[in-house]
Amino acid sequence: MSAAIATEDTLIIETPERVPLHFALASIGNRFLACTIDHAIQALTMILMGIAFFTLANYSSLSDQLTSAPKWVYAVLILVLFLIVTGYFAFFEWLWNGQTPGKRWLKLRVIREDGRPVTFWEALVRNLLRSFDMMPAPFYSIGLISVFSTEKDQRVGDLVAGTVVVRERETEAPAFAQVFAAAVSDPAQRRSFKPVEFIADLSGLTESEIQVVETFLRRRWDLQDVPRQWMAWRVSLPIMYKIRPTYDLATFSYEGFLEELLHRYRVTHRFID
Repeated sequence: MSAAIATEDTLIIETPERVPLHFALASIGNRFLACTIDHAIQALTMILMGIAFFTLANYSSLSDQLTSAPKWVYAVLILVLFLIVTGYFAFFEWLWNGQTPGKRWLKLRVIREDGRPVTFWEALVRNLLRSFDMMPAPFYSIGLISVFSTEKDQRVGDLVAGTVVVRERETEAPAFAQVFAAAVSDPAQRRSFKPVEFIADLSGLTESEIQVVETFLRRRWDLQDVPRQWMAWRVSLPIMYKIRPTYDLATFSYEGFLEELLHRYRVTHRFID
């Protein structure tokens, strides 16, 4: 199983191929700024909803209906408000590959401690505990204490969900244009890793996404081991978020996964014109 070792502001994750990837842990300043942006979006959304609600009430009998509404109606309204406050982070981190609008702006990302993408449940757990990390609201006092006292700069929600927040370091891996502009050196795309057995629906993948996988597998041997592993991780991550594969971590490797993915896709689409 992949191991994660933290040293100062760097998280070292050993891939299944035994190649260490160095992730820069997100700084307190960047996380705070990203969080501020996200809370500002939440506040703006609720303000706009409030304006729309009261505008509608002034031009209809809605206000009278609310005055005489049963208690369960108020409970539903409170639940909707709770979903906006808590569900915002979980929804975007699941939909946007571990990023919210604020994190995307600051180039931060939530990943699992072993480098794999977060699932919906992990995103949900870490954000259900956000209210606890914020205590006393809105200063994130408990969260700050947890970040400063843990080796991987994790707030309580991260500790429970097994996640970390990292800063994307694009310089660690070659640019996609740099790799894919080179001459093709391995057109045969032979298998070099043990096939990774996984369960997933590939019907949602586009031809352009498969072309990225295919091009990487053809040209990967022009790269040194570490840049190659970085590129394999970068190509795999958005696809894993999209198809949500089920697999055995003990036999998983990113390049083996991409090889098997391309093989299955081409077999399925072989006779499709």
